[in-house]
Amino acid sequence: MQKFHSFFPIPFSLFLIPFSLFLITACTGPRGFVNNQVANTPAVGFDLAGSDKRAVDLADSVMAASGGRYAWDQTRFIRWTFLGKRELVWDKWQNKVRIDFIDRDLKIRLNMNDNTGSVKMGGIVQTNPDTIAKYLKRGKSVWINDSYWLVMPFKMKDSGVTLKDKGKQKNSLGAECDVVELTFKAVGDTPQNKYDAYINPSSHLVTQLNYFEKSENAKPSMVLPFQDYRGLGNIMLSVRRGDNLVLTPMGVYKNLPDSTFTSFATMNYTLVK
Repeated sequence: MQKFHSFFPIPFSLFLIPFSLFLITACTGPRGFVNNQVANTPAVGFDLAGSDKRAVDLADSVMAASGGRYAWDQTRFIRWTFLGKRELVWDKWQNKVRIDFIDRDLKIRLNMNDNTGSVKMGGIVQTNPDTIAKYLKRGKSVWINDSYWLVMPFKMKDSGVTLKDKGKQKNSLGAECDVVELTFKAVGDTPQNKYDAYINPSSHLVTQLNYFEKSENAKPSMVLPFQDYRGLGNIMLSVRRGDNLVLTPMGVYKNLPDSTFTSFATMNYTLVK
């Protein structure tokens, strides 16, 4: 399990995102075999002793509703597009990521096991070690942020996480939800952050995530809706964070060539499964 949670670039942390209607009834279920009997074992370093039992139970219900721990563990390749700014492909098993920026001429190929990789910028493959190191570090931070936006419901029992039950509260649409607070200990780029996850008591899916820049802050810096759930592979993913904040195009794949994470050639994802 990866030790990460999200950082939010400054331009995003200064406003609250307005909600559009969240239609939980429009969700489609995961496809294929899903084994929800597999225990949602916490990652090494998860703060079980400091977490509330009900909060842990709610985190387990979120995992089950999102496809189940078995389906999550069996999911290897995930591709998504972060708010129209960049496309990412993550090899979850091998801990590799491919990042192609859309709003600038920058491509990063990163092996996060040893922080090695390659960088192409301005159409030129970079050879300066300092430049490569700088952009590989940037790529790791981008992945931390962008992957948490996408798969946060699967990361509630990660290393360094403490879960607290905040009872029943209404989300920004006025719907009553179970709320779980997530705080962090020495993990990710910004361990001082805090999140409140709003969980639909019927579907057990996350419907809202409140981000606090500092854990002691009373008011969130950002409110993110988790809308438009879709079955991708054998898991459920929310693909919208607001009216104009989408994570598509996206896909979940069983097989991708190794060159996906080394080559700078354009990929045609319609040809893979």
